[in-house]
Amino acid sequence: MTEQGVRWTAEQVLALAPDDASRKAGSRLGGAGPWSQIGGSASGSVWGLCKGSGSKPYRTVVDLAGPAYKCSCPSRKFPCKHALGLLLLWSAEGACEPGEAPDWAAQWLADRAAKAARPAAGAGGPVDEEGARKRAERRAARVGAGVTELEQRLADLLRGGLAGQEQAGYAGWEETAARMVDAQAPGLAGRVRELGTIPSCGPGWPARMLEEAALLHLLDRAWLGVAGLPEQLAATVRSRVGLPASGEGEAVRDRWLVLAQYDSVSPDGRLTTRRIWLRGLQGGRPALVLDFGPPGRPPGLSLPVGLVLEAEVRFRPGSAGLRADLGERLSAAVPCATVPAGVSAGAALEAYGAALREDPWLESWPVVLGPVVPIPGELGWQLADAEGTCALPVPLTGAGSRSRSGLWQLAALSGGGPVTVFGECGHRGFTPLTAWQPDSPEPVALS
Repeated sequence: MTEQGVRWTAEQVLALAPDDASRKAGSRLGGAGPWSQIGGSASGSVWGLCKGSGSKPYRTVVDLAGPAYKCSCPSRKFPCKHALGLLLLWSAEGACEPGEAPDWAAQWLADRAAKAARPAAGAGGPVDEEGARKRAERRAARVGAGVTELEQRLADLLRGGLAGQEQAGYAGWEETAARMVDAQAPGLAGRVRELGTIPSCGPGWPARMLEEAALLHLLDRAWLGVAGLPEQLAATVRSRVGLPASGEGEAVRDRWLVLAQYDSVSPDGRLTTRRIWLRGLQGGRPALVLDFGPPGRPPGLSLPVGLVLEAEVRFRPGSAGLRADLGERLSAAVPCATVPAGVSAGAALEAYGAALREDPWLESWPVVLGPVVPIPGELGWQLADAEGTCALPVPLTGAGSRSRSGLWQLAALSGGGPVTVFGECGHRGFTPLTAWQPDSPEPVALS
């Protein structure tokens, strides 16, 4: 225990690295040699000067509550190798002396605190309710026109048959997606792009394309009748179409365990989406926090797997109550001392089925599964209950697939015995993301 709270392990620090090169460079800077004026504060920040190739050392400061980083080096990676090296020093007992931050670090930390305390733009000002209503009506009309056009596109697809889609190529679907963007329905545009990529994603694609086309048709019909839907389902439909959520969702304070974190890239390569799964240790509620990065830059938010942070999480309306935003953090993050409790394969399917009643377009539901044994086979991998007859398949193709290297990593961790696994349970099976050995609270993120 230190004035900055319980220290992270070196593995948890290196999990923040944006790539392997940064991880190696940060490890090299994790020694005290190139550093000077290293210090830390009781409020949860560390700083230091790192000697570089120039005449002036690089000024590096980290706000541990974020974590958030600031460095004077020219690197465009986030966090840079200097921030990683500083965090590695902090993770070593006695490396950072407590004290007052130097002016350059104190100014950045003060600016962050002031920005967090600043009210949102326009807060407390007059609201043009009539103007907002008219804008909402105009957008709804544009979305409705786009939905009608999309329905015609789907009808043409079925009328012409799926067999020719491999030869037709992706261009026609990208054009349709662009039309949905023009109709101010980005959610529909994203689903159209995913639909267009299916003909090139391996054996069995016609069945998968028919399934996704049916879900898209269901979303179209739901939008056209959204006024008659129950409010919770209507909020889900608006969210799936791409409209911003109306009103504020529920705010929940809890100690949140970081269960998994992984990135995915959009089909056009222009956007990186980071998915962070949390679960409240007191309330047991799951939460999905999304962050986005533009081309060439990773998302800014990064939470090492296995940490617990006390924070307020605000859930967005719709989306089966999963999507949330991370709000005020009440203390520095600390490693979790226990393995999360798992459920059987049957209970995992029941949880996913219950979630589908609230959001029929939900691809998966977060589940801690265990104890289970990973079993490879000719027909694919399965996660079988250690006690019982139930098992869940692991998809290897299509959305939610798992790489074979990650599965062999899980098998090596298991050694033929039971493990606890967190992942996403969906209609194609269970995608493992993180695993724990029995009686070991140290999580292993599966590649």
